[in-house]
Amino acid sequence: MAIESRIRELDSRHRRLDATIQDEMNRPGVDTVKLAELKRQKLKLKEQIVGLRSRLN
Repeated sequence: MAIESRIRELDSRHRRLDATIQDEMNRPGVDTVKLAELKRQKLKLKEQIVGLRSRLN
């Protein structure tokens, strides 16, 4: 049960990061360094989610 809760938490953070990335990409003066860091964070979260899901199976 704890793993499922953690997955939900990480998934929520992943979705929020995705929205933040979209907002940043729509700005006239895109901060490419910030954008790259946000994308790295999003990828790290995705890897954690996939790892946890594999433990459930």
